[in-house]
Amino acid sequence: MKPWAEIAACVQRVIAHGRDEDGIGGYYMVASCVNGEMLGVIASDGLGWDHVSVSGRDRIPSWTEMEQVKRLFFRDNETAFQLHVPPADHISCCEFCLHLWRPQRGAIPRPPAILVAPPTAEAAP
Repeated sequence: MKPWAEIAACVQRVIAHGRDEDGIGGYYMVASCVNGEMLGVIASDGLGWDHVSVSGRDRIPSWTEMEQVKRLFFRDNETAFQLHVPPADHISCCEFCLHLWRPQRGAIPRPPAILVAPPTAEAAP
């Protein structure tokens, strides 16, 4: 995750920020790059995880908005992910909230790029 001072300089408003026994965290407001509406963002770095939750007032944030927040809170060389757990493990505290996660130790495994976007015929040798 980026340094907290750098994050605070990039968001529209810092609602709360502090440290507890689990780490540092804060509540921020970020203007959506899609429509300018304010998104609520809670970020923390405790218990071995960087965590950012993103909430729309009356809708789930779009992929573009999640990417915007990822770029604001994480360094360019860091990978963060959304996690889809079995239905029995769902925990929902907010109807319109999505989360980004990054372990502070170890790398997140990623599939080979060719599985995400195979090369086009024009790019093939």
